[in-house]
Amino acid sequence: MNKELLNSNYKLWAEKAVADPDLIKELREIEGDDDAILDRFYRELEFGTAGLRGVIGAGPNRMNYYTVRKATQGLADFIKKHNPNPSVAIAWDSRIKSDYFSRTAAEVLAGNGIKVFMYKELMPTPMLSFAVRFLKCDAGINVTASHNPAKFNGYKAYGSDGCQIGAEVADAVLARCGELDVFTDINSLDFESALERGLINYISDDVAERYYDEVKKQSIHPDISRKAGLKVVYTPLNGAGNKPVRRILADMGITDVTVVPEQEAPDGNFPTCPYPNPEIRQALELGLKLCKEVKPDLLLATDPDCDRVGIAVPCDNGEDFELFTGNEVGVMLLEYIARERIANGTMPSSPVSVKSVVSTTLTDQICKEYGVELITVLTGFKNIGEQMRILEEKGELERFIFAYEESYGYLAGNEVRDKDAVVASMLICEMTAFYRSKGISLVAARAAMYEKYGVFRNSVDNFAFEGASGMDKMGKIMKGLCDNYPREFAGIKVTAFSDFNTSEKLNLETGEKTLIPMPKSNMVFFDLEGGASVVVRPSGTEPKIKVYYTTVGKTLKDAELIQEKIAAEFSGVFK
Repeated sequence: MNKELLNSNYKLWAEKAVADPDLIKELREIEGDDDAILDRFYRELEFGTAGLRGVIGAGPNRMNYYTVRKATQGLADFIKKHNPNPSVAIAWDSRIKSDYFSRTAAEVLAGNGIKVFMYKELMPTPMLSFAVRFLKCDAGINVTASHNPAKFNGYKAYGSDGCQIGAEVADAVLARCGELDVFTDINSLDFESALERGLINYISDDVAERYYDEVKKQSIHPDISRKAGLKVVYTPLNGAGNKPVRRILADMGITDVTVVPEQEAPDGNFPTCPYPNPEIRQALELGLKLCKEVKPDLLLATDPDCDRVGIAVPCDNGEDFELFTGNEVGVMLLEYIARERIANGTMPSSPVSVKSVVSTTLTDQICKEYGVELITVLTGFKNIGEQMRILEEKGELERFIFAYEESYGYLAGNEVRDKDAVVASMLICEMTAFYRSKGISLVAARAAMYEKYGVFRNSVDNFAFEGASGMDKMGKIMKGLCDNYPREFAGIKVTAFSDFNTSEKLNLETGEKTLIPMPKSNMVFFDLEGGASVVVRPSGTEPKIKVYYTTVGKTLKDAELIQEKIAAEFSGVFK
C-alpha cells in the first residue's frame, strides 16, 4: 500500500472514528508518524476460523469498536441468510475492552434483528460453547484473546454446534466483510433499547448450573476427592476462571484452595505476568512462590478465558515444584480415564479419543493399550470439535471419551466443543486424589508411565515476526522449508517429509509418496530416525512460527539432550 493511500485512510479514520475517545486520542498521537500509520493501516484484520485477533487500537489492523462492528455485520449477514429466526450467544473475558466489544457486537446483531443471549458477567470460553448448544443458538461470539499479552484482544465465532466456525463459513464472512464500509454499512441498535425490545437478553443462572452439572458427570470417582484432603493453590491469572473453577472444585469436595491474591481479580492489564499463559513458567512464578509457603499437593493455573490449564506438582524432595507439560497432562488424563472407566464398567463400546497432529505420539501407545480408537487432526480445537460432530451425526457421540492438544487444552464430555479448563481442573484434581489414595505422587505416576511406554520429550519453540514485514518473512521461511527441506538435524537423519500444503508425504528412504488424510494446511512435518520428529507451522492467532520437537530416549535426560541438539541446529532457519 503506497504512502498516499495510507495517509488517505488515516485521515478518513481521524475524521470518522469518533465513537471511542481512546481512538481519537491515539489517532491524534500518531499524526505524521509514518511507521505507526503503516502498522495500523497496511492491512485489515482478516476474519478467519479463529475469528479476529489483534492489538487493541485505532485503524483496520487493530481490534477496536469499528473492526468489531464490521466483523459482526459480516457474521450477521451470513447468519440471516441461512436462518429464518436467528439467535446468537455472547460471552467475554477479563481483557481490556472485552465487555465493551461484546456490547458492541450485541448492538450490531440486534440492529440486524438477531436475538442475542449474553452472560451477565465474564465467563470462560467453554461456557460460551455450552450456551450456544443449550440455548439452541445459530452462532456464538466470545470476545477474548485467550492467552496473548495484554495489548491483544480478539473475537471467536462459533457455529450452532458450539464449535468454532470452519473455513467455509469464515471465508463467506470474510468475503462479506470485504464488501462493507466500516463506517457506513453497519446496522446497529442502542444496547438499552435492544434490551427493552427483547432483542438482547441476559443468560439466566440456570444455564451455568446446567453446565456445572455436565462437568460433574465427567467425574469417574466422584467421592475420591472428598476423602483425599487435597490442598490446592490456584491462579486464574486475572482471568475468567476464578469463580467457575473454585465452584466446581468445591462441588467435588475440594475446599482447601488458596488463590494467588495478586492474580485473583479480573484485570486485563495482567500486571504480574506479561504473558498470561500457563505454558510459560513466568506466568506461574507467583503461584510457585505461594506453593513454598502453603505446600499444596497441586498448583493449578488457568489462562484468561479459562480454556487452558497448566499444573505444577511437588517434587519427591517435597520442597521444589515441577511444571508438567501439556502433553504429559494430556496422556496422563487419557490413561486415567481409559483405565478407570474400564475398571468401573463405564467405558463405552469402541471408545474414541482425539488429539492434534503436533501432540505426543505417546498417545498412540496408550490408546493401543486400552483399545481406544485414536483420531489425529490438524492443530486447532475446532478440528477436534468437528470429529465430535461427525460422531454425533452418526449417533455415536457416547464413544467419545477425551480429547487434548499439547498447548494445554483438554476436553471430556459431550456438551462443550472447545477446550475446557473447568472440567480439566476437576479431572486433574481427581486424578491426583486417586493416585494419592494409592500412595503415589503425580511425579511417580508419570515415571511409571514412562517406564511402561518409553520416555517422550516434547517441547515447543516460538519465533516472533512483528510488524508489516513479519508476515512476509514468515511466508518466505515456510516456502523455503517446502522447497529445500533439511535432510538431517544434528546428525539425525530425516526419514520422511510431509508437506501439508500439498497433502503429500514423501518417504525419503524409499521415495514413495502417500496422501496425508487431512485438510491442507500451512505446516511441514519431519520424521526422524529413532522416533523423533520436528513440526513447523505458523500460529493461527499470533505473528509467530511454532516449532514442535518430539524426541525419545531411555531416560528423560537422554531425550532432552537430543531435543536440545536438534533445536540448536534448527533455530538457524529463522535467523
